[in-house]
Amino acid sequence: PVSESAKTRSSLTVVGPQTSMARWNRRPLATWESPMQILRSTRLALLFAALLGFVGPALADAPAVGSAAPAFKLQDQAEKWHSLSDYKGKWVVLYFYPKDDTPGCTTQACGFRDNVFAFDKEGAVILGISVDSAADHKAFAEKHGLPFTLLADPTKAVTKEYGVLKTYMGVMEMARRDTYIIDPQGRVAKHYESVDPDGHSKVVLQDLKDLKAAQKT
Repeated sequence: PVSESAKTRSSLTVVGPQTSMARWNRRPLATWESPMQILRSTRLALLFAALLGFVGPALADAPAVGSAAPAFKLQDQAEKWHSLSDYKGKWVVLYFYPKDDTPGCTTQACGFRDNVFAFDKEGAVILGISVDSAADHKAFAEKHGLPFTLLADPTKAVTKEYGVLKTYMGVMEMARRDTYIIDPQGRVAKHYESVDPDGHSKVVLQDLKDLKAAQKT
């Protein structure tokens, strides 16, 4: 028989933004919950708390508009290496996001997916970056039919260099949801901070068109 103490456990409950805090409560523990499921649910609670805005300070300054975009060499979802220099002569939309297959990141990625032909028409390449692994990226891309490159930054070095590495809930380091437009000369043309994932790709697409038009005048 299962003892009374084994039938309950602590779980993290995130309360509304008006209180900006979390509290522990007790809830029944289903007999079918394995230790791995308990760990997974706790990690998910922490993750969604992070995405709700419990964020620490940035660890580095972001590159300024007009400055050279920091170089990088990272693997994509197929474990192919990519360098920023590979895209010299092209416009690059470099977007950082917190975590594969979470609600906001899925909305953002699918927005870029749905506008990928419009970006291609403008001669722009879309590159997503998070601190997830290449294997996680592969699963994310396959699940949602993402036709563009996702770069894995498990060491967090590139995310930090672009000034978007954040500490969430004091325990998890992930990318803030920032986007850079990099011009064909490799300079930062525009920087978006802490973006709204819904409709973001359309905003970036219009700004890209405006930046290209400004270069022609």
